[in-house]
Amino acid sequence: MNLFPFKRDIPFMRHALAWNMVSIVMFLLAVFFLSTRGLNLSIEFTGGTVMETRYQNEAPIEPIREFLEEMGYPDAQVQNFGTSHDALIRLPLREGLSSDAISEQVRERLVAADPTMQVTRVEFVGPQVGEELATDGAMAVLFVVIGIMIYLAMRFEWKFAVSTVTAIMHDVVIILGFFSFFRWEFSLSVLAATLAVAGYSVNESVVVFDRIRENFRRMRKASTVEVINNAITRTMSRTIITHGSTQMMVLSMLFFGGPTLHYFAIALTIGIFCGIYSSIFVGSAVAMWLGLKREDMVKSVRKDDGQPELP
Repeated sequence: MNLFPFKRDIPFMRHALAWNMVSIVMFLLAVFFLSTRGLNLSIEFTGGTVMETRYQNEAPIEPIREFLEEMGYPDAQVQNFGTSHDALIRLPLREGLSSDAISEQVRERLVAADPTMQVTRVEFVGPQVGEELATDGAMAVLFVVIGIMIYLAMRFEWKFAVSTVTAIMHDVVIILGFFSFFRWEFSLSVLAATLAVAGYSVNESVVVFDRIRENFRRMRKASTVEVINNAITRTMSRTIITHGSTQMMVLSMLFFGGPTLHYFAIALTIGIFCGIYSSIFVGSAVAMWLGLKREDMVKSVRKDDGQPELP
């Protein structure tokens, strides 16, 4: 399907150096914020108190969030649990207060607002659990990167493997940089969105790289820059349709999904734009800088006189 045909190749690689400098600056800023400010980790990583409450009527999720914000817990997570009458409250650690003291303060405030409210469970999630989750998340990212490098090196060429991993790390680090700079809460759902962006980015890169390989066979007299420009231009219609449809869904989660999906949708929104950008100006450009040429993608055959000849 080619709803957006482009009659002429867009010279993307003409501006690759300038955009790569922008990427380097953004990457370094993200690393700076991550190293100096860190991430605003959620209760899954830092530990805290989990409360399950039950109401006679429908659980007032938004009023509960307002009560907790007034009590000094703006990062508390509140969501329905099981049925519309049950609410799950996640409270972060607070210096100088035990888990029992925190849960009792919250219980008294909620009972004062609705006497029918009952606390069915109170549980403390220790920092050791959070540390284990953080380690598992980091290992998951590492294994994803290694697997992608092996796959691309086997299917295409090692230069594509290096450029794709560079693009993935570019996307992931920039997402984390946004969360660090704006102090957005980094939860397991955001981690899941970050991993999804890594897969999304490699999918876009593979589409472009597959077209580049095809162009090297078809455009025998074209330079590497011309081949890459043509490959990206020919996939632009697919990119617009695919990413546009995905972004519409993500924006619906962002605007209508409520606080539970808010940061998850933000991470995906940033990741989708970064994925499009990196597959063009990072992945393809890095492959070009690494010296990608026709001989890397097209196997040579031997003529009768023993001299190599490209097909």
